[in-house]
This record gives sequence, C-alpha cells and structure tokens, in this order.
Amino acid sequence: MQMPLIASPLNYTGGKFKLLSQILPLFPKNINTFVDLFCGGCNVGLNTKSKKTIYNDINENLHNLYIFLKNIDSKSAVEQIYEVIAKYDLSVVSKYGYEFYKCDSSKGLSKYNKSRFLKLRSDFNAKSNTTFNHYIMLFVMIVYAFNNQIRFNSSGEFNLPVGKRDFNAKMEQKLIDFIERLHKQNCEFSCIDFREFNIQKLGKNDLVYIDPPYLITCATYNENAGWTENDEKDLLDFLDKLDKQKIHFALSNVLSSKGKTNQILKSWLKSRTYKIYHLNHKYSNSNYQTKDKISASDEILVVNY
Repeated sequence: MQMPLIASPLNYTGGKFKLLSQILPLFPKNINTFVDLFCGGCNVGLNTKSKKTIYNDINENLHNLYIFLKNIDSKSAVEQIYEVIAKYDLSVVSKYGYEFYKCDSSKGLSKYNKSRFLKLRSDFNAKSNTTFNHYIMLFVMIVYAFNNQIRFNSSGEFNLPVGKRDFNAKMEQKLIDFIERLHKQNCEFSCIDFREFNIQKLGKNDLVYIDPPYLITCATYNENAGWTENDEKDLLDFLDKLDKQKIHFALSNVLSSKGKTNQILKSWLKSRTYKIYHLNHKYSNSNYQTKDKISASDEILVVNY
C-alpha cells in the first residue's frame, strides 16, 4: 500500500513532487535500500517505500538541516521557528492579516520584511546570533526568501533576496508532516560528491535514484557553471558502473528544453539499452504552458530494470 504523499516544506528547484504519481509506479516493488543521490528537497525519498533510505546531497547546510529535523520534535521545531520570527519582527499574516503590515496579498510582504530579512540573513551568514539554532534560522530564512528557494554563493553564504510570503498554516503543516515522516523512516544522511559514493555496499534489491542538476537548464543550482559537461559524463559513467554491478538505478533528466538538446545524454542513451519513460509534465509555472510546443521540455526517467 502506497503511503500518503507528502510534499517537502522546501521549494527546491526541480522538486519532483508533482511528478511522483508518474515516477513511483516505475520503481521496483520491493526495495531494500533506496538512495536519493541528489536529494534536494527529499520529495522522492520521503515518498518511496523501502526498508532503508539514504539521503545524499552535496550542500552541507541542507544536509545538516535534515539531520537537525530528523532529531527534533515537530512541536519544538515550530515553537523555535516562531521565536526566530518574533525576534526579527518578521510578518505573520495568518495571525495579524496584511493590513497590520500595510501590505496586500497581490504585492506581498517584501516591503515590510526586507530589512528584517536582511538582518536575519546577515546574522546567519556571520553566525553571530547564538541564541537560536543555526538551522532553525536557516529554515526561517528559506521560508521568507524569494520563492522559498535555497541558494548559496561560492563562499557558502545564503544570498537570495526577500520573498513575498511568510510562514503560514500550510507551510507549518508541511514541516510537521516532513519531520514526522523522517521520524518514521529508517534513514541516514550523507554529504558527498556522487563520484565518492560507495556503491560496493549496495546490492541487487537496492535502488539508486538520481535527479542531478540538468545540463541544459538555467536553474539556480546550475548558476556559475555549477554542473558541467564533465560532471554529466562522470555521472553517466557512474550509472554504467551501477548497471555493471547489477544495481538498479532510475535517472530523472531533461532530454530537450527550450530548443536545446542534451547531446551528451542523447548519445549515451542511443548506445545503451536502458528503458526511457517520457513523463507528462504539467507544472503551472513552467514553460510547459507555452504555445510553442518546440520549446516545451522533454523530461524523462531512465531505468536499467
């Protein structure tokens, strides 16, 4: 029986929640260890039934945030979040309404929250506020940041501007569901480059799910050449190694987008016998709504089983 689907409280770029109904039925029915190799917001690992789940992400802040959430009571987490919000005098529209902050829902809350958010961001990056847990501060910052997204510069500093929304009842429930799912899961967290992941400890009833940065898109995680052609080739070699060891893998990727084609991926697939599933993608805020069908993305799932 499929677990109730829950969405990550983090709006991670490229999150797969809206595709889960298509992706999950394509996974093997019985999975011992499920490896979410580029876990991002954890949407796939959270909703995949397995005896054990390994969440891996190279972002150290994200990695430590998840460990923190795995080990905290959801009630305590929510209380600490509201303490940070109160300390920095950030908005809570669900409690006071938009008029209290001289804002409205169409323009959002950025005007009111901007200076307060920047103070929180500055304190977080400088690690100067020791009153609150560093990762509670990170979560609050993500919630109040532009589109609730996550982005760090090359120096490891959070650098997104303020967003239009704040911590509301829906976000609170997402966080509670997330924490409680982590509590129920037999899971562990790692923070290593995929090339360093030890596949020797995996077996034929395990599944490695790979949702890497997409070479031909311009998401925040791929700014400043964060994912290169060499990374792409190394990843495809890694998948071949998994296959050679008879370890199941499932790769999410984009074959074409906005007139661009991932030629490296296309050539690799042509010379392999892996199965390719084309996913029906209907993100409301994406280029799939475009009138020009040529520029629509071809999102695929590649499996070796």
